[in-house]
Amino acid sequence: MGRTVSDTPTLPPRRGTAKRGTAPAKAGSGRGTRPSSGRVTLEDVAKLAGVSMMTVSRVVNRPESVTSEIREIVRKAISETGYVPNLLAGGLASSKTRLVAAVVPTLTHVMFSGAIQSFSDRLAADGYQMLLGLSGYPTEREDTLIHAILSRRPDALYLTGTTHTAETRRQLRAAKIPIVETWDLSHKPIDMAVGFSHRAVGERVAEYLFGKGYRRFAVISADDERATIRRDGMVSTLARLGVGDVTAVPTPAPSNLSMGRTILGQLVDGGFRGAIHCSSDAMAHGVLLEAQARGLAIPQDIAVIGFGDLDFAAYTSPPLSSVRVDRFTVGRLAAEALLARLAGKPVSPKVVDVGFDIVERATT
Repeated sequence: MGRTVSDTPTLPPRRGTAKRGTAPAKAGSGRGTRPSSGRVTLEDVAKLAGVSMMTVSRVVNRPESVTSEIREIVRKAISETGYVPNLLAGGLASSKTRLVAAVVPTLTHVMFSGAIQSFSDRLAADGYQMLLGLSGYPTEREDTLIHAILSRRPDALYLTGTTHTAETRRQLRAAKIPIVETWDLSHKPIDMAVGFSHRAVGERVAEYLFGKGYRRFAVISADDERATIRRDGMVSTLARLGVGDVTAVPTPAPSNLSMGRTILGQLVDGGFRGAIHCSSDAMAHGVLLEAQARGLAIPQDIAVIGFGDLDFAAYTSPPLSSVRVDRFTVGRLAAEALLARLAGKPVSPKVVDVGFDIVERATT
């Protein structure tokens, strides 16, 4: 659940490798050179190490099955040739790739990049690597992207949002891999969900601003689905509180600082004074800067609250009120849910609400 809190700022040189077709050199001799053409193969490594291809395969896939001396020889040969094992081929045979795919709209927004960093770090601790795909705005590209990702046979999948086309849902269910949907809540997830209620954010912001005594409101919102849900939650709650005239201004996603400046200028030129909720802290910062440039008092003439509580929010002048969502917890919990399923463990509950806080600072 949302709550209100108060916050104040307080590459070495490459060694040579053996040519194809030459006599194998002892690993570590440094007398060979890289093959003249083509990708380094397991056969190249075997020749350089003076062992069979089966032995190299065992060192790569089951190192405990060979002696430490053989492991050292083969690993030196791998290092000298720059060989990269085809783990996908081996993974297909064992139904494991140790790859977990993640789909996010963009990495330019710190909310997504922070969650993905936390997600990747947690996976790496258990020996899994992340394959990243960007769906962009709007999300029509998600269908094609997910189809391409599933063809790579990842062990699990991280999705942003809970709204997908019927075709994509069929593909996801047919994949029969652990899937976690993030940044939103669903009572009927494909598999699991880690997020929060965007509608509840809009409702809580409306109640907070109304409780502060504001009676004129505007929402400057990116046109992506989650921001739109927050906007609708705010507008409907204000209507319930008796405020029927709310100015809603859509912007293309992702939003930025310049949008906030431009739109506030238009609102002020039209005579607006009141409280504004922005769908991102960057846009809210733009509103703040434009209000100051026009000599308007904050928060008396223009009050503004953002979304995300990014690192700079506490250090704007004056400090920016915002809605805080712990993006790192979203990523970590999503990773832990998938890792549990990959280990054959039950996951309960299947839907985790990380909640949010309204952080009150000087702009409201």
